[in-house]
Amino acid sequence: MFHVVLVEPEIPQNTGNIVRTCAATGCCLHLIRPLGFEVSDKYLKRAGLDYWDYVDISYYDCIDDLFQKYPTARFYFFSTKAAKVHSDVCYQEGDFLVFGKETKGLPESLLAAHYESAVRLPMIGEIRSLNLANSVAVAVFEAWRQCGYREGNLQGHLRSQP
Repeated sequence: MFHVVLVEPEIPQNTGNIVRTCAATGCCLHLIRPLGFEVSDKYLKRAGLDYWDYVDISYYDCIDDLFQKYPTARFYFFSTKAAKVHSDVCYQEGDFLVFGKETKGLPESLLAAHYESAVRLPMIGEIRSLNLANSVAVAVFEAWRQCGYREGNLQGHLRSQP
């Protein structure tokens, strides 16, 4: 499936919600330190509910460690500063979707080095950004949609009818 990368996430509830998104879509999660919370944080665990065992989570001291581990991978850097819209990219399984911290986004030096792979979620007016967990969900589901929701359960069922 896909890889979600969070560079220095700060808010445990966002990361917990992203764990749920990764569990529901089969994505791997990569966390780049420093984290703004302890991995055992009760808010992180509560937001992720009982989905932690369904997600492959890796930790790195810096993003260069991730790049070295996956030297041939395709990375897309999500930022409000990007020129390209996220839905104009043709995603492939195995792609890495990279997001920055809640208060500052991705470092400008990282964006400058990879600007051709930077993408944005369109917004109206002077709105600065979306919530991190929402941004990840929008990006993951667009990438997954392009791949035909492979391995996804496309059938809904009512539990019971009155």
